[in-house]
Amino acid sequence: MNASAPELDDIRSLIKPDENGIVHVAVFDFDGTCIRGNSPVVLVRYLAFRGLIGLRPVLRLINWAFRYKFHFSQEEAFARQQVFTAFRGKPKAEVDAFLRRFCEERILCRMRPDARAAMLAHAEAGHAVLCVSATFEPILARVVESEPIQYFVSTRMHVDEAGNYTNQVEGLPIEGAEKVNALARLADSAFGEGNWVLDWAYADHYSDYDLLSQANHPHAVCPKPTLKRIAKKEGWPILNWPEP
Repeated sequence: MNASAPELDDIRSLIKPDENGIVHVAVFDFDGTCIRGNSPVVLVRYLAFRGLIGLRPVLRLINWAFRYKFHFSQEEAFARQQVFTAFRGKPKAEVDAFLRRFCEERILCRMRPDARAAMLAHAEAGHAVLCVSATFEPILARVVESEPIQYFVSTRMHVDEAGNYTNQVEGLPIEGAEKVNALARLADSAFGEGNWVLDWAYADHYSDYDLLSQANHPHAVCPKPTLKRIAKKEGWPILNWPEP
């Protein structure tokens, strides 16, 4: 489970298990669901504009994005590795502070009001609000300070013995089927194994099918074409949350 800010204590106190001691979980994807766009893509543009990332990783990322769009099989860690070439060898504290500023300048303004409202409604109803995301951990760590997210897990990059970032992913990116695994680890740690149930899930992309299909009430949020077709076939609600 990712470390979380002390400020979350108050909102976590809203979680109310049912009469059987079961915590009812609402899980949210982040990129494309809670926010407009994709935070790692916005980050690459931010870095490129400032000359902080090389041309070679940018070209590799463009090729990766093309393959991803058309559902070609690929290594999910590859894109994260290319982005973090900009931070390789730099102190973790320095990079985390940079990503925090980036989030404040470019990501928080992209938060969908309906996502925030849905999270708050779940929290006020006593449900546990979790966010699982492929984005980088320092970005989502900043988001949870401003949004009604009670627990989160996201992609963590490896830090070497000197306290500097490498461009390798720690474990696996929180993407596709790994979101289900990460959610289970997070909820088991927070609530105890067997003491929670995934009732609601919100996501926008076909790669989130595994996560959505595990929920009692899946929701396709502003879905991309493939997920939209799946949602219609499965009879899942489609939520067209407006842009921020």
